[in-house]
Amino acid sequence: MRRLFPLAACLLLAFAAHSQGPHFSHQTIFVTDLGRSADFYEKVLQLKRIPEPFHDGKHVWFRISEHGQLHVVSGAKEDIPHDINIHLAFSVASMAAFTAHLDQNKVKYGNWAGSSKEPQVRPDKVKQVYLQDPDGYWIEINDDTF
Repeated sequence: MRRLFPLAACLLLAFAAHSQGPHFSHQTIFVTDLGRSADFYEKVLQLKRIPEPFHDGKHVWFRISEHGQLHVVSGAKEDIPHDINIHLAFSVASMAAFTAHLDQNKVKYGNWAGSSKEPQVRPDKVKQVYLQDPDGYWIEINDDTF
């Protein structure tokens, strides 16, 4: 009986982990100029660089949530158009402070239509603005408090 309990506990833990399904790990973007993109994500979005295992000068990784990462990888031959419907989204404590930071860094941003710098307001009262990184990937900044 003593031997069955540890085995049963391991099986229950394995089943519980399996039944939860996948969880988010990382998003990769493919860029034309690694230094330019890394500077953008570090200085404009203020993301923290984290170690990456390749050490080949072609990868820069950032922490984007407790367990989530953004992998920036060089090698793209050209910037291609990206649809605003496909975007990364980040929440900030103060929309006014973050848009002032964007203005200070001369980063273009605006509402979904691109017709105003004024944040648009979702039906749940969350404010949003959109901007593009140096390779044209769309990024939403909002003040969602979850």
